[in-house]
Amino acid sequence: MTQKHALLIGATGLVGSHLLKRLLDDERFASVTVLGRRTAGLQHPKLTEHIIDFSKPEAWAPLVQGDVLYLCLGTTRAKAGSKQAQYEVDYSYQFNMATVAVKNGVGSVVLVSSAGARHTSPFFYMRMKGELERDLSTLPFRHKVFIRPGPLTGPRSEDRRAENLGVAVISTINRLGLMKKYKPIHGDTVALAMINATFIQAQDKHIFEYSEVFRLAGV
Repeated sequence: MTQKHALLIGATGLVGSHLLKRLLDDERFASVTVLGRRTAGLQHPKLTEHIIDFSKPEAWAPLVQGDVLYLCLGTTRAKAGSKQAQYEVDYSYQFNMATVAVKNGVGSVVLVSSAGARHTSPFFYMRMKGELERDLSTLPFRHKVFIRPGPLTGPRSEDRRAENLGVAVISTINRLGLMKKYKPIHGDTVALAMINATFIQAQDKHIFEYSEVFRLAGV
């Protein structure tokens, strides 16, 4: 099997940090390029890292070269400061990166989306993720994968007490047999599912719902 060159944005986040480590350890990948606003803090012979300003694609577009683009970038409304600022990070930065990638000949894209993603959703977060899925679907990648996990668990580099409380509440509800669609999932499980999905080439687009993500990761 020919080794792949991975491209990754969002490498300092919960899923992205686990994904980066797994990509570096995976012999099926010869190299990994990370593009981000700050360093991931790792040293590895397979790793190349570029600190970029996502709002200036003319500066970073030539760096987007590889086989698979992994989109793990995201923020919260509280950290971003507004819905508009969150939308810029979660939607615009990722869609712009994918647009450049497909123009540069990158063949595959793998996105961390969300359970409940739907472009007509009345809920802002689900609608944003649904719009991103919808618009990525129009790009001529040979292979598109959308991973839809429930709430994410695992150590984070930033304080998200509200999210952690929400995960605890949902976990309690799950034990009562309710809201299984939003069963919490560890970031490393999502990362493993993303890598496994990379090598499923049966059709143009795959959407893995929350329960399928666990099976895809083999847990």
